[in-house]
Amino acid sequence: MATEVKLPEVGEGIESGTVVGVLVKVGDQVTLDQPLIELETDKAVVEVPSSAEGVVQAINVKENEEAKVGQVIVTLDAAGAARPAAKTEPAAEKPVEPEAAEAAGEAGTASEAPEPKQPASRPQRPPVADAPRGDGGGLVPAAPSVRRLARELGVDIRQVQGSGILGRVSAGDVRTAAEGVPTTPAAAAAPVPLPDFSRWGEVERKTMNGVRKATVRTMANAWTTVPMVTQFDKADITEFERLRQRYKPQAEAIGAKLTPTAMLLKVVAAALKRFPDFNASLDIANQEIVYKRYVNVGVAVDTEAGLLVPVIKDADRKNVLELAKELGDLAEKARNRKLSPDDMQGGNFSVSNLGGIGGTGFTPIVNPPEVAILGVSRSGHEPVYNAETGQFDARLMMPLSVTYDHRLIDGAAAARFLRWICTAIEEPFLMALEG
Repeated sequence: MATEVKLPEVGEGIESGTVVGVLVKVGDQVTLDQPLIELETDKAVVEVPSSAEGVVQAINVKENEEAKVGQVIVTLDAAGAARPAAKTEPAAEKPVEPEAAEAAGEAGTASEAPEPKQPASRPQRPPVADAPRGDGGGLVPAAPSVRRLARELGVDIRQVQGSGILGRVSAGDVRTAAEGVPTTPAAAAAPVPLPDFSRWGEVERKTMNGVRKATVRTMANAWTTVPMVTQFDKADITEFERLRQRYKPQAEAIGAKLTPTAMLLKVVAAALKRFPDFNASLDIANQEIVYKRYVNVGVAVDTEAGLLVPVIKDADRKNVLELAKELGDLAEKARNRKLSPDDMQGGNFSVSNLGGIGGTGFTPIVNPPEVAILGVSRSGHEPVYNAETGQFDARLMMPLSVTYDHRLIDGAAAARFLRWICTAIEEPFLMALEG
């Protein structure tokens, strides 16, 4: 008796992925939950387990080809007798990626805002069948319920600009489109044709991996939909660094590294409690501000595959050593492409630390529905005037920047937020004093 094993849903809004490894071959005995293939999605490389037991009769996917949710990936002989197959695919060795130094960039994930109520009246449109995007972007990332809603409202879901994670289309996006409000930015309507670069010399083309495709979508969406402003400041981290060096052995005792980012996470979590607008999201369709009662912070990690942003959940409830351990574990999973979809969802605010690479400052990009992101650059010694002695002292100064959504956050609020972070770094007792 043949059993077809189909590609299950591997994450919310993910319709397909690229097969980067086939872990079995025809004739292999497969047990329940045994990994069959490795699939690269927009977010990570995940192992797809078997939903049944039996002997591999046929392998229906190939490396470097796309596999869609619901597609048969392997056929098993549930009776246990291997049968010859027309085509056999050898098992592929698991690709090993070299470790990349942990750094940070500008992206994050966040919970979606509540969906708006259905309008009492709406324009009548003929039903439109769901289909892949006509712009070459692949299947529209949307849940089955959202696709059904689009059909009911007569909305062409291919023309709806998703506001969710990785451009995912929500029910609110569909209802907004049904009301006749434009959702696709004019600037993103059509890419500018490129010249024939080979006219001037040799060229090489490489297909974007899933992470890069996701970055293209999310950054373009952020740039065209969010009015961003960046505020800059500097923090004196002389004592902050001494504390870090002093307590590094305690972190090492639990298998963690006490990095500046880990310590900054505690400061940022306290700042988000103190300034709730920075821990919020805008629900434009309902004209509401969504304030979150939890503090989840995304930390960007530079990997060989591209930028990945794992999320530290409930950062305000964890001590610095716990944050250091969790950050190290998530960064390692990111570099090895072992992050789960849940590891990268639910962020309210992001931290991007490029200090380990260099630079005196940069303007990180807000990733909606987040409304702000903190950028950290390389620290250096600078002469700072000491009013008590009348002399200049050499102090270790850290450049910081915060980019924010100007629709919700005003410039004065951003300046106060960043100055509070600087003061908390310089005077750690402030966090305990103000809670």
